[in-house]
Amino acid sequence: MALEIERKFLVKGDAYKAIAFNHTEIVQGYIVSGGGRSVRVRIRGQKAYLTIKGASNADGLSRYEFETEIPLDEAHEMMKLCEPGVIRKTRWLVKASDGHVFEVDEFKDDNEGLVMAEVELKSEDEGFEKPDFIGREVTGDRRFYNSHMRRYPFKLWGHTLE
Repeated sequence: MALEIERKFLVKGDAYKAIAFNHTEIVQGYIVSGGGRSVRVRIRGQKAYLTIKGASNADGLSRYEFETEIPLDEAHEMMKLCEPGVIRKTRWLVKASDGHVFEVDEFKDDNEGLVMAEVELKSEDEGFEKPDFIGREVTGDRRFYNSHMRRYPFKLWGHTLE
């Protein structure tokens, strides 16, 4: 079983860019999503992935995730099968001093203006250092799930993060 355990945060400023060790463009669509479950196609740079995610637990910290790399040309074809609302973002990778890697997503198109960071953990109670650019935690807030944002993009929120 593949259990994904992660915490999500809003990001303050853009200092993460100067300390990032990599960044990549991502395009992702959802073949099906609902009830907290999804089947996603993601193109990240010149690689592509098919991902199945289960519903999150009660606090939003963990859920089952199964991901496999697929041929890029097949991913482009699968994107034609996706539900309306494609997510586009730039992902910046930042290593914290304790070794954890934060994935900072700078959203585009209808979600422009939203920047979030995620950190994957080995257990729900694992400690980690928060870099200075980490803001308010939004783990478990379904508004910040990519599958939700494709239907209800940030531009419709009135640009409030409360």
